[in-house]
Amino acid sequence: MKRSISDLGPEQLSGRRALVRVDYNVPLDESGTVQDDTRVRATIPTLEALRAGGARPVLLSHLGRPKGKPDPRFSLRPVAPLLAKLTGAEVLFVDAADSDAAADASRSLTDEQILLLENTRFLPGETGNDPDLARWFAALGDLFVNDAFGSTHRAHASVVGVTEFLRPAVAGLLVRRELEALGALRADDLPRPFVIAFGGAKIADKIQLLDFFLERADSLLIGGAMANTFLRAAGHPTGRSLVEEDALDLARSLLERGGDRLVLPTDLVVAPAPDAAEDRVTVVDATGIPDDQAAFDIGPATIADYGSRIETARTFFWNGPMGMFEQPAFAAGTFEVARAAVRATESGAFTVVGGGDSASAIHQAGLARAVSHVSTGGGAAMEFLARGSLPGIEALDEAG
Repeated sequence: MKRSISDLGPEQLSGRRALVRVDYNVPLDESGTVQDDTRVRATIPTLEALRAGGARPVLLSHLGRPKGKPDPRFSLRPVAPLLAKLTGAEVLFVDAADSDAAADASRSLTDEQILLLENTRFLPGETGNDPDLARWFAALGDLFVNDAFGSTHRAHASVVGVTEFLRPAVAGLLVRRELEALGALRADDLPRPFVIAFGGAKIADKIQLLDFFLERADSLLIGGAMANTFLRAAGHPTGRSLVEEDALDLARSLLERGGDRLVLPTDLVVAPAPDAAEDRVTVVDATGIPDDQAAFDIGPATIADYGSRIETARTFFWNGPMGMFEQPAFAAGTFEVARAAVRATESGAFTVVGGGDSASAIHQAGLARAVSHVSTGGGAAMEFLARGSLPGIEALDEAG
């Protein structure tokens, strides 16, 4: 178990600069306005706890992939007014995280202020975990807090390297919640039945998880474009559906190993194209997709079957949509999985939604607060579940 800010006493917080790695990799519109504030809101409990203890937060984050040089399209400046609104604090912004201005601002912070520094990926040493940059980051704080779960699988200077030069190095409240929730899915004594729903496009993206959970889950429900590859591997025609041709052997192996535990759709919603007119959207048997059709969602019989299995679960994990839920004609499967997860939660099940598209879907359905946990990290959550740890977590202090 790693130390968190809850393990720090007043003497370790009061009047000290808390260098906090957050994940403010948020979507911006063309005017630079934050479109989805979920990740910013997720850090507020940590910031409030630090400030209540007398600490002065100095925030580091990346946004997008600016390739090691400043790019105004990926500036964190638009986050500052949002953060001020959410915290009630005066939020200062410095447009270079490795500048003397950043160092001066960190030293002159007051209890009423928060300092947000510009995108760490504007600096070429960030993604390479450059020790000189990490040492510079460390000089901006008196303790380090990792509250950027979505970045903890990256061995970057602001995530891992900084801990070589700054202690204590502890988890924020968001990271602690992620570790507790995802760690529970790896426990040997988790409540059963344990049901997993996997969707999305690629088997290859989830192979480590499929391997890990194949022997542990009571039912592993497959949807999304991933199901097409499994159906082709089982010898069924898939029409124009998206199929991972280079993953067919892998899919056959997983089908053989999974047996009855690996559950494929029995019917599918198909159309000639994703933008086809409503009268050209039909339901077909999953074992016989016509040559001129492609599958874009699981069908009503599969929705009923998957929903029933999820509702009776005592532990449920979901990662990846069941179809192209961005299109209303193909959203039923994904949103019904979300509703079934809520019903399972209401019946006492422990329910976790992985990051990425499945998290977006449950937020879009307005049901994120009705399940046990929605992860803020897509790739990080998948890697943690498969490995049991992450570089950014391993770098933190062990609990005493």
